[in-house]
Amino acid sequence: MIELIRIVLADDEDLIRGALATLLDLEDDIEVVGQAGDGAKAVALVRGTRPDLAVFDLEMPGTDGLEAASLVHTEFAVPVVIVTRHARPGVLKRALAAGVRGFVPKTTAASRLAEILRDVHSGRRYVDPEIAASALTATACPLTERELELLRHAHTGATVGAIADRVHLAPGTVRNYLSSAMTKLGVSTRYEAARRAWEEGWI
Repeated sequence: MIELIRIVLADDEDLIRGALATLLDLEDDIEVVGQAGDGAKAVALVRGTRPDLAVFDLEMPGTDGLEAASLVHTEFAVPVVIVTRHARPGVLKRALAAGVRGFVPKTTAASRLAEILRDVHSGRRYVDPEIAASALTATACPLTERELELLRHAHTGATVGAIADRVHLAPGTVRNYLSSAMTKLGVSTRYEAARRAWEEGWI
């Protein structure tokens, strides 16, 4: 009897998610047991179905793939494979720190992805060679964890006051951290700093 690998899929693009689910379900040993359109729903699905693996898109609204992967890894010890259209340089390091076991581009053929999922399920790790190469040339992040945290909020367009409320700091303290980040990155606004941090894959 074939041992099924039960998988939860998460991608905010319905067409891509549905097509991938259909293709993976053609594999004799893979069963897609749930689909979600964002990270928060994906985590809830993992909680409810306890799959063998989770396959998450990197860029999703609200809770993104890495945040969801970290929660799934920490709470349920479910291995996560990240798929992405464009891997920004610093993302791989964050993904590995979040417990991600596989990192593949969306251009990967479904049959090859199925092989990777089997490898990850058996305990191995897989990182696409081109993504690994880009990570080796990534710029080192000069920002502190607190500066990165505040830039994540700034990247959503939040005001200093809103950021201060979210992280329970005084507005003046938030301005000081953001100013420090702007100086380190050589930019003149917090939005430029947040965009640079996002483009580098630091947030």
